[in-house]
Amino acid sequence: MSVKKSHYEALLAQYSESSAAIALLKKYRLYMEMIPSIRRANESLITIPLPIVRLREGVSYARSSGASISPGQAVCLPCDLAILMCDPEWKVKIGVEILIFIHRPGEEFSELLGRWRQCQVWLDKDYEWLMPHRYRHIFSDKAEAIHPLFVLFDETPELIQRGLMGAGLPFVVESLSSVDEAQLPESETVETQDYGSMGEES
Repeated sequence: MSVKKSHYEALLAQYSESSAAIALLKKYRLYMEMIPSIRRANESLITIPLPIVRLREGVSYARSSGASISPGQAVCLPCDLAILMCDPEWKVKIGVEILIFIHRPGEEFSELLGRWRQCQVWLDKDYEWLMPHRYRHIFSDKAEAIHPLFVLFDETPELIQRGLMGAGLPFVVESLSSVDEAQLPESETVETQDYGSMGEES
């Protein structure tokens, strides 16, 4: 059974909801510990599917097209979800940001890794998030640190797991073999690979 677009779409939709994003972070302990308040976890993070940032400085190239990005230009990041931490009391963004990369149907290792590398290039300088309307009041400048988390499927080629392990990048594996493609239950069985918070990115 190969990874289907419906698998990807189901996970993207599920993780867009904060409680599901928290459940995802629970599968990778080091990231779960970064949540400012476990007791008020739902108020301590913001999830942004297919996020957009405004780059305050220009970037000399865009990986696929070779085009330049002008200062102040907004770009859609090639990650699938951004998880931003915020103080539940003061309602300000703090700490780290976690970018989620879900393995897409037919995506090769170089393409999956390339999406993270592109984010590293674009977010190397100052930027700000284009926040969802309900969070528009939250100060959204650059974080202290950015971390990736890759979400693979049982059907993802083993080569991709080996590549992420070799690069020291964290991932979890979702099992979808017995799941209705239209909806994923929160109780889905997951394997966790713990290779450090950033590996060679630290």
